[in-house]
Amino acid sequence: MQRSEHEPFLQAAIEQARAGLGQRGIPIGSVLVLDGEIVGRGHNQRVQHDSAIRHAEMDCLEQAGRLTATDYRRSVIYSTLSPCDMCSGAILLYGIPHVVVGENKTFRGPEDYVRSRGVRVDVLDDAECIQLMEDFIRAHPTLWNEDIGE
Repeated sequence: MQRSEHEPFLQAAIEQARAGLGQRGIPIGSVLVLDGEIVGRGHNQRVQHDSAIRHAEMDCLEQAGRLTATDYRRSVIYSTLSPCDMCSGAILLYGIPHVVVGENKTFRGPEDYVRSRGVRVDVLDDAECIQLMEDFIRAHPTLWNEDIGE
């Protein structure tokens, strides 16, 4: 896929990130795409739900509901930020073959490991995703460090 093919889905993930920020949460968003259609949307809701695990990708998978193994193997997950160990584990568990990352400058999850397991990982280095996270990290460093387990 060329970058232009990713744009509507990345923009949907960015909308999710902005929704999370609007709820005083951490601005990370994700969408799950199956056969060119968004079937799940989510954003980091650790703050909003006082949750230890409600990262954007986890929320997105939860919102997509139960899918078949075949569905997951035909899907693409988009995230505004490189998925962490937990979210990468869910991607591997469900056999999602393709991850599109808005940016990995402010945080980089285990992308090399995920690739070694046969998952295609494309990093777009999207300026809007980078700015969103840089602004948030600068304004809320303690909350950010809590979210990434530091």
